[in-house]
Amino acid sequence: MKMFIDKSKKLIYLLLTLQTSFLFAQNKLIPNAESKPLSIDQMWANVIDNSRKIHLNTLESTIAEEEISEIKIERLPEITLKGNYEYATNIPVYENGLFSKPTQHEVIHWLYKVSTDMYLNIYNGNKLNLKIDKKKTLSDIAKVQKDMTVSEIKLQGAIYYLSLQRSHIFKELMIKDIANQEKQLLEIKALYKNGVILKSDVLRVELKLSNQKMMLVKIENDIAIANQKLNILIGLPDLELVNPYQELDPALFELQSYESYLEVAQKKSYDYHISEKTVDLRKIELKSTKANVKPKIGMYGEFYLANPQIFLYPYSPSNYTLGIFGVRASIPISELYINRPKVKVAQLNLEKEEVEHHHIDDKIRQQVYENYLRFKESLIKIDVARNDVAQSTENARIVKQNYFNQAALITDLLDADIQLLQSRFDFASTKIAAQIQYYQLQNVLGTL
Repeated sequence: MKMFIDKSKKLIYLLLTLQTSFLFAQNKLIPNAESKPLSIDQMWANVIDNSRKIHLNTLESTIAEEEISEIKIERLPEITLKGNYEYATNIPVYENGLFSKPTQHEVIHWLYKVSTDMYLNIYNGNKLNLKIDKKKTLSDIAKVQKDMTVSEIKLQGAIYYLSLQRSHIFKELMIKDIANQEKQLLEIKALYKNGVILKSDVLRVELKLSNQKMMLVKIENDIAIANQKLNILIGLPDLELVNPYQELDPALFELQSYESYLEVAQKKSYDYHISEKTVDLRKIELKSTKANVKPKIGMYGEFYLANPQIFLYPYSPSNYTLGIFGVRASIPISELYINRPKVKVAQLNLEKEEVEHHHIDDKIRQQVYENYLRFKESLIKIDVARNDVAQSTENARIVKQNYFNQAALITDLLDADIQLLQSRFDFASTKIAAQIQYYQLQNVLGTL
């Protein structure tokens, strides 16, 4: 019976080993070409150049600027050039009734007229200036939205970049751990040959080593997936390997007070500025609506060349010119009652936007405080994780020494090794998480 159990364990180990080798062989999605070194600043530059969303926001900002110039041109006078060339028939006059034969009166048959007219707006309730102010405000909003999009895309790129970097660190740690485990397995096999330990100890270590190799396959796939996500963002082919070599020490990031971060956010936060500009936009719309009841005053003029002369009697088939200039004024009386509900709606929209602005202010304060505390927490976690690595290293050393001195069980040795590897993973993860948290804080502040 004992021999059967030993053979079953050997068969299980053989199957796991073959499965691991098969997975390594089938992992064709992981490119083997030389990787491309990429710093985080280079990645950001590529992200900005490749992002269609940023390009769209840039076009919207450019359109908003051109619309300002378009409105300003309306300050110039409106000038129209017109002309007509006509033929007139004789005039039948029914002297004895409609059903009698008319008398045909000869007229000048050919008529033509070339004229130009002009209108210059002098006063229109200041509506033109308000239209210009509205377009300027919309242009400012478009610029802030573009900057916000750039910041969000940079944050997304940083997350992909650092996630890929973390997977590479995990891979390096796992390869080193597998090498150490293989070396340790040889030592354990030597003890087994000398009859010091049982075969079960060897099998447990071999099974653990097989699981480590399986985990390495998963890490390789994580690298390939994260690499493709980053490549799509920066415009590289899917299978081109990227080396995120730039490692930043989160401890070098300056941690300021919450009050100073809040002050920065109120000056540079994208959401705050957009909300602030939207309030200004509603104020302009209210002023423009109130201007509907104000008079409209402008200068106009007309100059024309015509034939025949029918301006003065007697008429004659001669060319003549005439110029007319003056001031035109109008008051929209009906707007005095039509405009009242429009003004009320504009006032309510302004009040609504002011309430929304206060809500955005509260939201920004909450986001700044949360991200400030999370970043501060992540820095503390780095110190804790660093101490965990030191303690796990010492614990693994002691347990290994005790095991080979027959003072500890194989489970103690395996647990110590797993704890050491996990502490190293946690230390790498906390450093990456702190960097991501820092960039998230900068995004909220509007300084990324």
